[in-house]
Amino acid sequence: MDIHYSPPWADTSIIGIAGSSGSGKTSIALEVVRALNLPWVVILSMDSFYNVLTPAQHEAAFRNEFDFDSPEAIDFDVLVQVLKDLKQGKKVDIPVYSFEKHAREDHTTTIYSPHILVLEGIFALYDPRVLELLDLRIFAEADADLCLSRRITRDVRDRGRDIEGCIKQWFGFVKPNFQRYVQPQRDIADIIIPRGIQNKVALDMVVKHIQRKLLEKSIKHQEALRVLGKQVADEPLAENVYLLKATPQIAAMDTVLQSQATDSLDFAFYFDRLAALLIERAMDNLTFQQKAVITPLGVTYHGLEPAGPVCAVVILRGGSCFERGLRRVVPDCRSGRMLIQTNYRTGEPELHYQILPKDIGKHHNVLVLDPQMASGGAALMAVKVLIDHGVLEERIVFVTYLAGKIGVNRLAKVFPKMKIVVCRIVDDNEERWVEGKYFGC
Repeated sequence: MDIHYSPPWADTSIIGIAGSSGSGKTSIALEVVRALNLPWVVILSMDSFYNVLTPAQHEAAFRNEFDFDSPEAIDFDVLVQVLKDLKQGKKVDIPVYSFEKHAREDHTTTIYSPHILVLEGIFALYDPRVLELLDLRIFAEADADLCLSRRITRDVRDRGRDIEGCIKQWFGFVKPNFQRYVQPQRDIADIIIPRGIQNKVALDMVVKHIQRKLLEKSIKHQEALRVLGKQVADEPLAENVYLLKATPQIAAMDTVLQSQATDSLDFAFYFDRLAALLIERAMDNLTFQQKAVITPLGVTYHGLEPAGPVCAVVILRGGSCFERGLRRVVPDCRSGRMLIQTNYRTGEPELHYQILPKDIGKHHNVLVLDPQMASGGAALMAVKVLIDHGVLEERIVFVTYLAGKIGVNRLAKVFPKMKIVVCRIVDDNEERWVEGKYFGC
């Protein structure tokens, strides 16, 4: 039976805000983000998708004679692909455009895991392919004189332009193209917002719409996690789950860790030892290749070495308990971080922060470290983030000290090619306590 998991940012809701240059599109988008006050609402400006100019066009741009207010100036093919990838929950790289140089910068910015994406630009409602991907269409309306004054202020202050050039652009390209390309988008908008951020009623409607969308996505995600739990509740441990062999040494250390009488210093000492053993067991599941070396006695020894670089991803804050053990086993191991917290009201895991090695998809093996797992929601999310960043499922090894049986089976069934290393299976409803004991707070 195939079991799938979609993170809460899959099927990203995209809101398009179009309108004349200087109509307040960016201000509306920023006000929406401010009102929601959530980390997973992202603004994407269409300015990032200006086409790369030819040398002749580049010279015309510096003379204020190139038409940046025509649809032909936008690379809609790249924009559409970015929106499709975001809809599917993928990581995307966004071009960075320099208005002073009239060119794209060498570097890009990354967008990943937005629940809501606000696309703003004069042609946000222009291309039919973009319209198919939008969940809400907004048109910002403002007086032409106000738009001109705002554009002059912005371009002189932020884009290194002079007033004469701004006025030349306005009457040569901006104003005629508004009538030709921008104004018609008003007719297909779901909401028209005159007066920009001063229109509190319209903004309130938009914010409430987004809040309903977020609630629907949250409920859908929680239900999917419940269904996953029911599907695996009565099944034995999956074949890709490896329990640490309960030797007398491990049983003794586990006894010390479980005792309420153990102080934080002793707890950290024994946990570091056990963490090193868990990571050593995880290393058994990595891929190796043959290597011949010459011993000090001049004899050729045929052994093994890791097939490629290994890195680790720490799920904060609990995963930090594993770092000493990790350094003992793999001293030069590169590492990344994820902050995944469970919403205390809904029980739903939420991704608040992630920073990973840029080339993590090229690493031959990736260890995911979290000392305790109950429902498996955070673990599912962490592994999905890695896969979205190009890590192959079979190259991931999840390492944990304590895990609930349903949580482990959820993780193992959704990602059957991944390996899971566990010290001990505990009650599915056991509260997290390991990191509190380890850090003493």
